[in-house]
Amino acid sequence: MRNAFLLVCLGCSCLGAYAEQPKPIRLERTAPAMGTTYVVDLYGDNPGTLQAAAQAALDEAQRLDRMLSDYRPDSELSLVNQQAYQHPVKVSREFFDLLSTCLNYSRRSEGSFDITVGALMRVWGFYKGTGRLPHRAEVAAALQHVGYRHVILDSQASTVRFDVDGLALDPGGVGKGYAVDKMVGVLKENGITSALVSGGGSSIYGLGAPPNEPRGWYVQIRDPKDATRHAAELYLLNQSLSTSGNYEKFFWAEGKLYSHIMDPRNGFPADSVLAVSVIAPRTLDSEVWAKPYYILGRPWTEIHKAKEFRVLMCENKVGDECVWVK
Repeated sequence: MRNAFLLVCLGCSCLGAYAEQPKPIRLERTAPAMGTTYVVDLYGDNPGTLQAAAQAALDEAQRLDRMLSDYRPDSELSLVNQQAYQHPVKVSREFFDLLSTCLNYSRRSEGSFDITVGALMRVWGFYKGTGRLPHRAEVAAALQHVGYRHVILDSQASTVRFDVDGLALDPGGVGKGYAVDKMVGVLKENGITSALVSGGGSSIYGLGAPPNEPRGWYVQIRDPKDATRHAAELYLLNQSLSTSGNYEKFFWAEGKLYSHIMDPRNGFPADSVLAVSVIAPRTLDSEVWAKPYYILGRPWTEIHKAKEFRVLMCENKVGDECVWVK
């Protein structure tokens, strides 16, 4: 009888070991910040952990909105824009370091990325608007208030100063990427290993992989000429993807399309490329570098792109397909 009892108990133990494991739980949450919508898509085993992590990540987006939004007159960025010509403005170390990084991007991109394009975005009607065609004299006047070299940083005092009146920082080319990276960091701190984080749909990061797909998070890059088709499909595994395209924000005037992607060197929207997508380890890098690659085109990109980046470029040529830049 004793042996029989042991056999029965062992059998129960074996059945328990092979019992079906609980399926991962999926949770999706959204929140507005910096004029766009942020989305977190999470997988995990504990609903309480998922909800807390998602809320913490979205709270981080809201915190950065208070620092970087140019839609909020009391944000740190707006206060710098309002006061930095009159006197040096003391800022948080985080803001100072991000601005310093942006100025370095400008130097490395030969001025094709420039966080001081605020005056140009206003004269072209893209700030809180859909765009308008300005006179050339207006563009020339706005260019007098643009240029990263006019931003003076004092690292020891943690201050920002402008040496030209009317200069305005514009976070449009950097804010989403920075926020997505910070949100991913919050998710990791909360024990999340599988998530897709999106800033406005144009800057995304795939953390780990979703269940039953070890290659990562499946994403499609749309064809800039046809919204019903995609130019490429790929999987993001601990990588980011950012896209800049002329279809994101634009207007038509005198039979020509003008997009919001501004060339800060001449004051006009760039038009030699239809769209650029960049895959990089950090979303800040993928978002920022999509602009210089878009503005400067394939020859410059082939020479200067980082080895760890992948770049899909769709040029503005009849019959041209989107190609991966070597």
